[in-house]
Amino acid sequence: MAEDYVIRVLGSPLDVDAAAWDALLQTQPNPSPFMRHAYLAALHASGSAAPATGWTPHFITLCIGDELVAACALYEKIHSYGEYVFDWAWANAYAQHGLPYYPKAVAAVPFTPVPGARLMARDAAARVALVKAMVQWCDQSGMSSLHLLFANEEDAAACTQAGLMLRHTVQFHWTNIEQGYPHFDAFLASLSQEKRKKIRQERRKVAEAGVSFRWSLGQDISPSDWDFFYRCYERTYLEHGNAPYLSRDFFHRMASTMAEHWLLFIAERGGKAIASSLIALDAYTTGAVSQNTSGEWAAMRSAQVKEEPAKRAGDTEQSALPPSLRSEMKRVAYGRYWGALERVDCLHFEACYYQPLQWCIEHGYHRFEGGAQGEHKMARALLPVKTTSAHWLAHPAFADAVARFLEREDQGISNYLDDLRQRSPFKPVD
Repeated sequence: MAEDYVIRVLGSPLDVDAAAWDALLQTQPNPSPFMRHAYLAALHASGSAAPATGWTPHFITLCIGDELVAACALYEKIHSYGEYVFDWAWANAYAQHGLPYYPKAVAAVPFTPVPGARLMARDAAARVALVKAMVQWCDQSGMSSLHLLFANEEDAAACTQAGLMLRHTVQFHWTNIEQGYPHFDAFLASLSQEKRKKIRQERRKVAEAGVSFRWSLGQDISPSDWDFFYRCYERTYLEHGNAPYLSRDFFHRMASTMAEHWLLFIAERGGKAIASSLIALDAYTTGAVSQNTSGEWAAMRSAQVKEEPAKRAGDTEQSALPPSLRSEMKRVAYGRYWGALERVDCLHFEACYYQPLQWCIEHGYHRFEGGAQGEHKMARALLPVKTTSAHWLAHPAFADAVARFLEREDQGISNYLDDLRQRSPFKPVD
């Protein structure tokens, strides 16, 4: 480890300098809003991701003098819930051999399977130094293993250099065309006849059931709408026999500290709200956009929101993003949470895919990420994307066994991707 680095292990995200953390995040290639200090702090302070729920924070920072040059959100785990890269079989194998798999260490955003920067660093050397510091801490603390989830390419390269093993899974993302679809029907026209017909049939069923949608953005999401969303979210978890991961207090904190990152759709029938879906937004940019350009867009959007507090989803408005900015900004939306109080055929598809996709098209968004797993998403034009995690196991024999397993699994993932790509929902390109 380079002697210039001062390594600290902090027991709470609240112990981290928020301004320094966020400044370092914004220099990363994939600075998703889920790695913002306010997001991680809200998870902790609300009790959603805290020691009581099996997420004990050990945030690791590397400094040179007073400058933060690398940092990572690291959690000690006593279970494998809320991760979305599944290692239950590894835990069972440990148990069968009389060895403890827990506690383990996870470098991730709790409950958030969104690829992006996990190892925030000033440069490649600091990133590798951070990985080595994490492994050293895990070894000294008696962790069975270290798992870095949904990493970007830079993280994967640093982990490989530090000797970690890579693992791949598949997600499904929608990507706008370079010039942007002018409207939802233009997007549908790019699909095969079968998929286009299916989507129109599903949307028609919802409309004929008397369901309409409205959306609200940022500060215009009212407290009562947040409350209604949480009723839907909580009910969906309870119907599946589980308590929700996130508390109402967490979403209260999001409304207070990160409102600009949230878009809420509410389904109504007969004047009564019956379902909702919550979408996260990258309110800034994942591309190389100047601060002035980003500021120009933020000011323009703020003014627009004040004029239009809530719009009916499905309006055939022009894109809110002017072409001059649209070509420069690679803005991303993330499908996150949904729930319903009444059952309507195809309502889930409308609330979680078609309404958000239509909104993304109308507002110049580059990508919509549909979350973990879900091959059915391909019928909605979300295409397969390989995601990466990195793993270190302290036990040499188990590390060897996992390495062999990952080699076989990776070949299976490659074959699976090849098969999926042959089933594209889009019309063949001449």
